[in-house]
Amino acid sequence: MRIVFMGTPDFAAVALRALAESAYGKDVVGVVTQADKPKNRGHVLTPPPVKVLAETFGYPVYQPQSLKAEFFGETYRELAPDLVIVAAYGKILPGYVLDAPRYGCVNIHGSLLPKYRGAAPIQRAIMAGETELGITLMYMEAGLDTGDMLAKGSIALSGDESFGEIHDRLAAIGAELLVTCLPKLIAGELRPEKQDDALSTYAPKIEKEDLHLDFSRPARELHNTVRALSPAPGAYAILNGSPVKITKTALTGKPAAANPGTCPALNAKGEGAISVSCGDEELLILRLIPEGKKEMSAGDFIRGRKIVCGQIWE
Repeated sequence: MRIVFMGTPDFAAVALRALAESAYGKDVVGVVTQADKPKNRGHVLTPPPVKVLAETFGYPVYQPQSLKAEFFGETYRELAPDLVIVAAYGKILPGYVLDAPRYGCVNIHGSLLPKYRGAAPIQRAIMAGETELGITLMYMEAGLDTGDMLAKGSIALSGDESFGEIHDRLAAIGAELLVTCLPKLIAGELRPEKQDDALSTYAPKIEKEDLHLDFSRPARELHNTVRALSPAPGAYAILNGSPVKITKTALTGKPAAANPGTCPALNAKGEGAISVSCGDEELLILRLIPEGKKEMSAGDFIRGRKIVCGQIWE
């Protein structure tokens, strides 16, 4: 067997580690990931998590600027993969990549397909208030996450977990599905299942406009948006002319006591809470990040006199 792994972020690194530590770890002939990118204020060029992990296992790493044949075709032919495993690589795979491996290209997708096809399946599912999220192991084809499904794994949610918490649980499920199903895939024991396109939904990537909270919306929608964007990139609202990221909220079930965005009540004791009126109910802000500061509790924010009753979140 000759296996090529393609992935970039932490989600993919979890799968690569499981593969490397499995019986198929010795069969990995190359790891393809995106280019190093500048990060943080110093714009230090930082390798993606998959590259860092691949190097610890001694795998050859490839970071083509494009997967177009003129940039990567010759290298790919030399790698001659029998199987390509993909997890959050971040770029569309061209036909020559998809068609070459005799066992196909298998993707670890972060949703229960056919729902949430696209770039941000986990975040969009949380935003939509889904109570069950999961992973689908699937064959890749030219369409956007439209290939036949091979296996699934899922988790139930309480409705308060953040993206960070859910991401880690799903990444572990995806890694386990991969190493469990690989022997069956190679032996031809898995039965691919067609997707029902009529049930499909789309999960576009997170844009800047998705981050700005609109308090005229229902409290539960805002709560789910905060969850979906925590810990990063972070939902935010404007207070006193400055953006404040909101990283944790709680539902109250109490009818809104003021106009949307207004702060009708504060609790400065302990961890504290900031009440904000939404389109239907009150929402509690529990943790936040003021501009230029570290994350803090609502109690610390209030005690720092950053907010008083009656102020408006824009």
